[in-house]
Amino acid sequence: MKITFILPAIGKKPGQKYIGTWKMEPLTIAVLKALTPPEIETELFDDRIELIDYETQTDLVCITVETYTAKRSYRIAERFRARGIPVVLGGYHVTLCPEEAAPYCDAVLTGNAETVWQTMLKDAAAHQLKPRYQGETAEYRIQPDHSIFAGKKYLPVSLVETGRGCIHKCDFCSIAQFYCSRYYHRSHDLIIDDIKKAPHKIFFLVDDNLVANRQNAIELFEKIEPLKIKWAGQGTLSMAKDEKLLRAMKKSGCEVILIGFESLSKENLQQMNKSFNYALGERDELVKRVHDAGLGIYATFVFGYDNDDERTVADALEFAKKHNFYTAAFNHLLPFPNTALYHRLKEEERLIYDKWWLAEGYHYGELAFHPKKISAEKLSQLCRDARKEFSSTKTVLSRGFASMRRTSPLVWSLFWAMNLRLGEEIDQKMHVPIGENLDELPK
Repeated sequence: MKITFILPAIGKKPGQKYIGTWKMEPLTIAVLKALTPPEIETELFDDRIELIDYETQTDLVCITVETYTAKRSYRIAERFRARGIPVVLGGYHVTLCPEEAAPYCDAVLTGNAETVWQTMLKDAAAHQLKPRYQGETAEYRIQPDHSIFAGKKYLPVSLVETGRGCIHKCDFCSIAQFYCSRYYHRSHDLIIDDIKKAPHKIFFLVDDNLVANRQNAIELFEKIEPLKIKWAGQGTLSMAKDEKLLRAMKKSGCEVILIGFESLSKENLQQMNKSFNYALGERDELVKRVHDAGLGIYATFVFGYDNDDERTVADALEFAKKHNFYTAAFNHLLPFPNTALYHRLKEEERLIYDKWWLAEGYHYGELAFHPKKISAEKLSQLCRDARKEFSSTKTVLSRGFASMRRTSPLVWSLFWAMNLRLGEEIDQKMHVPIGENLDELPK
């Protein structure tokens, strides 16, 4: 038996290469490879970096689906099924929209795959695939198998999973919906073993909120410290109130932490159910504490809530420039399916597209709903302009020198490699047709 894994891309403009700086190894595929018995042959087509061979001889196609790649995923599935090859669809989007995905495949796998993968494979071998496989959240006791990435060019960053889910209930977040606002930490022994076997010197600890469980986080950092690695991860601004936690992060090798500020407006934070992020009178001080601890910040902001206008975008840009963040993302809000945000906007009849991820003519960078205080087109342009300004030469130099004072030489080189290309890629990414024109050229 042979399985073909496919990681779909978002899209690209006709006649152009796929755009994207952060082409890292898809950890999900490595986990699925490890779950697959060695006697089963496997192959991977990463749609971001290579053409898919639709004529490959295979017995089963497995596609991991995100909302941005749903349209593309369904089209890929249709082409293989036209040859009589069964297709299994799984991933976050499929779990949130199983009824939507079902017509495009032979089996839908929802939730985490670890508890049902072996059963699904046995059914596939017997040509008796069931329409639905419901995976449960469970810790897997095996290590990801990175051998499936052999010969492919990815960013030299090792991904190691430390946990899944998040304790918060932000209304825009599909992760909160997927895991019902619960956090599941992974065994420290498995994490340490992963790190020791990893091929690259810089790590990204894959976790939607690495500091969700403070005691677990500190214990993990203490175990990582002797390994002398450099890593980045995701946390919250509230961690800056805990000096012991910051010290443990830095001593363990943390160089950059992604923090979702999302908004500087209390009203917006209330609406998105992110009250834990208020810190209104102490926000600057908390940022200073993170920087003083020797950590760079990847700041993210999202615009489109009911209190947003031109001023809130400008304020976020000035805040980001003031603090010389390692990098920052200025994103417009997207209503992901089955989130509280999506249901609210639909009820208020503010959706431009009922399902933007499937809509013909929808392009990357466009809003899929009508904001209250500003037009959808204007907000899209403001987000683009903020990204361009933050990636201007003057701002990059200022941030770069600040980063050199905070982080290690290994991370400085990554900073320049990432940020000096960022401005050029912003316009290239704007208006990429979602799910379209992906079979013309390889990367």
